[in-house]
Amino acid sequence: MKLHYHPISTTSRPVMLFAAESGIPLEMQVVDIFTGEHVKPPYTGLNPNKLIPTLEDGDFVLTENSAILKYLADKIDSPAYPKDLQKRARVNERMDWVNTQLCIDLVYGLVYPQIFDTHKRRSDEAQAATLERGRERAQGWLKVLDENVLGKGNKYLCGDDITIADYHAVAYVALAEVIGSDLAAFPNVKAWLGRMKALKTWAKVYEVIDGYAASLKSKPMLAV
Repeated sequence: MKLHYHPISTTSRPVMLFAAESGIPLEMQVVDIFTGEHVKPPYTGLNPNKLIPTLEDGDFVLTENSAILKYLADKIDSPAYPKDLQKRARVNERMDWVNTQLCIDLVYGLVYPQIFDTHKRRSDEAQAATLERGRERAQGWLKVLDENVLGKGNKYLCGDDITIADYHAVAYVALAEVIGSDLAAFPNVKAWLGRMKALKTWAKVYEVIDGYAASLKSKPMLAV
């Protein structure tokens, strides 16, 4: 199997971390998003969305990191994607919630407009309004994660055992630290993030984004 990815890519890191932790042998193919490789042939023939990651398994091509996580987990019969119908439904629910709620406001509404020029709004007024709305809504979703998902005594998003929902969600939540958020207002989230960072391959998978975050420390940021 071949994974087309880039280590700076937030959407690539969930797959990278799960594969590394699970010992899944993947041929890692970097797609240079900084030179626009993802928007030109031959890559666009593989993924017409012009996004990463993309997984190739023989003639089978799969896009969307949540789908790739589920596919890989089933491929190796991983307990991180339970077979029990209700437990699996809970994992799916958490992953959908991250994609449709938390990610939209935290990542695209607050983090990316501050760290990537391509996401910055055209005027200072529009930028400020975008960030304020993103911050307010992200705080609301983090409160749900803190109090309703993890606050029930759960070590991970679906209970006491790590699942692919954790690998998926942590890439987005960890971005809050890139803009200077200490997450002290969300102690359960902060503790969960600490558990994920303790995974043996975390440092290797996250070294590129951590280095980029370090380069931004002198830049004023609106934290969550």
